[in-house]
Amino acid sequence: MDYAIVTGASQGLGKEIAKLLLSYGVHVIGISRSKIIDLHSVADKYKVTFQSVTYDLVDVANLETLLDTITTKHMENDVTKLYLVNNAAVIEPINQGAHISPTSLNYHFQINAVAPMALTNLFLQFANQKDIPLTCLTVTSGAAEKPTFGWTAYCSSKASVNMYTKTIAKEQDELNTKHTIVAFSPGVMDTEMQAQIRSSEKSAFQAVDTFKAYYETKRLQQAGKIASIATEIMLDNNIENGRIYYARDYLS
Repeated sequence: MDYAIVTGASQGLGKEIAKLLLSYGVHVIGISRSKIIDLHSVADKYKVTFQSVTYDLVDVANLETLLDTITTKHMENDVTKLYLVNNAAVIEPINQGAHISPTSLNYHFQINAVAPMALTNLFLQFANQKDIPLTCLTVTSGAAEKPTFGWTAYCSSKASVNMYTKTIAKEQDELNTKHTIVAFSPGVMDTEMQAQIRSSEKSAFQAVDTFKAYYETKRLQQAGKIASIATEIMLDNNIENGRIYYARDYLS
């Protein structure tokens, strides 16, 4: 049985990826801060299971307990393949670095960087113990490679994710494991995060007018379309370990 753990599965890209994985016959466990109730019917349609686990990923101290809950209460014993989608992220704080409090910065990095790294580490341990191949896809951003006024936290956290992906993948190669770790940059999508960006003050985020124009001129991609690209990458037997994939390379 194939299982996927998807963080941030209650909306946007995470929800669309969860739907697609279900359609491919993968049992999905969705992690979010609120209970997800509308994916069970999708699972029933494809004769698989969807299970919702309520958890706030800022609580990184208890991620080992989360892993135990998932693997003992929400998985069967005959797991043959495991997928992890680190999708949950926040864009805030959007502001000049000098105006960002240590508390806000810590919150941001716990969710955007520490949680996906820690979850990947933990599921690698589990996969090694059970001799199960793991494919992990972490959602990153073009901001990881482009310094942007007002996004000191976001650019930095996503850059951390990229380097982590390359490094942990290198370890898998040198250890000759069955695991594949990649990152995926989705580009600009019509999601709640984009709405947050458009509501920024120009003094905090100088490019706000550009992002408003993306929305007004309908240049934002639909989450479902981007999710199909991410899912195809994950399920591809030729997936390249350590690669940063870009949705733009798959869009016509």
